[in-house]
Amino acid sequence: MRTQPVVTTTVPLALCLIIAAGAAASAAPSAPPPPRAHAGVRFELPASTGQQPVGSTELHLVDRDRRDPWVTDKDRELMVSVWYPARRAKEYPRQPYMPPGVARYVDESGSFGLAAPGQVDWAGIRTEAAAMAPVDHREGRPVVLYSPGLKVSRTLGTSTAVELASRGYVVVTVDHTYEARAVEFPQGRVELQKPMSGVEGLKTAVDTRVRDTRFVLNQLAVLHRGRNPDAEGRRLPKGLGKALNLERIGMYGHSGGGVTAAETMRVDRRIDAGINMDGTLQFNDSEFLPVARSGLDRPFMLMGKADQTHLNKPSWRSFWHHSTGWKRDLSLEEGSHFGYTDAQSFVPTLDERLDVPAQLREQYIGTVDPERSTAAQRAFITAFFDQHLRGRPQDLLNGPSSVYPEVRFID
Repeated sequence: MRTQPVVTTTVPLALCLIIAAGAAASAAPSAPPPPRAHAGVRFELPASTGQQPVGSTELHLVDRDRRDPWVTDKDRELMVSVWYPARRAKEYPRQPYMPPGVARYVDESGSFGLAAPGQVDWAGIRTEAAAMAPVDHREGRPVVLYSPGLKVSRTLGTSTAVELASRGYVVVTVDHTYEARAVEFPQGRVELQKPMSGVEGLKTAVDTRVRDTRFVLNQLAVLHRGRNPDAEGRRLPKGLGKALNLERIGMYGHSGGGVTAAETMRVDRRIDAGINMDGTLQFNDSEFLPVARSGLDRPFMLMGKADQTHLNKPSWRSFWHHSTGWKRDLSLEEGSHFGYTDAQSFVPTLDERLDVPAQLREQYIGTVDPERSTAAQRAFITAFFDQHLRGRPQDLLNGPSSVYPEVRFID
């Protein structure tokens, strides 16, 4: 079953990654739960393929000039993760995949509809990134922002973020508070999603996401100037501000995050190049987003699947024909919507251990081979940013590749 085309693309209702298939989530704790033994399944994300070790940290950012649209008596606040090329990474602990409060919420709400509570040890899963490792800032690194899908956590974009960081980028992944199902702040405070529905709710979400992104860019400028934008003033990895090359900024996102990338580029010229991974550029059947009506004059890449290309989706067609900058439309023909997230990697693992129903697995990640899908996505995303942020021409972007036959170029 699929929803009507909205800003988050055509998403199977049963698969909204943070809505746990009708399971009622209990309130998140005010502090992280104490460490405990856990017999649940753990998984490893695919190892990065770049030459550089990766470090990670997070920032709590508060916009004192903006009231939150979902909780109007508060200033807007965000949590972001920063993934970067690191030094001495082996000396530092591995970054958890999820903060403990978010992990507990995901577990108790049914692990994205894939498992019963207690079957997956989300809190015990680790990334390959070294938490708080010193930054390799020998050169200014291009900066790439990531926005997740509507109601989805930044966590589910971790694999691609680590891959790009291993290839020399600083990647900033953003949670959109009160829209994401759960966001954990310092001292274990967890904020849950607020009610949102209809076209007006979608418009508020898109507007808020664009403002969030522009605010994050402002705070990165503060960091680059040598100040610490973290609301608590927590210690940051050595050299982080020096590593940022804010003259070369890209953005990519999945679903509503891809919409966010496109719409933010329309109003903010600091972003030089962007990617939309399977995000429909319309609020409903008749109303397109402004960027779909105007297009863009800078490099942009659409990454969809067989039923989401500029040949068969009206909003993509409008965007395509109005865009005057470099552009590509790539289709992962046998993929599915959430195959553009970490689900591409962890659904097969959970299937091996917990026997996920075949139809549910296919709805999540399609029928494409998971390893080949991951390799293809990494190759094309990296090539795009290498060409447009680093000025390194990439033959891979010029036409179909025998190395990645899963990807079709849509002309």
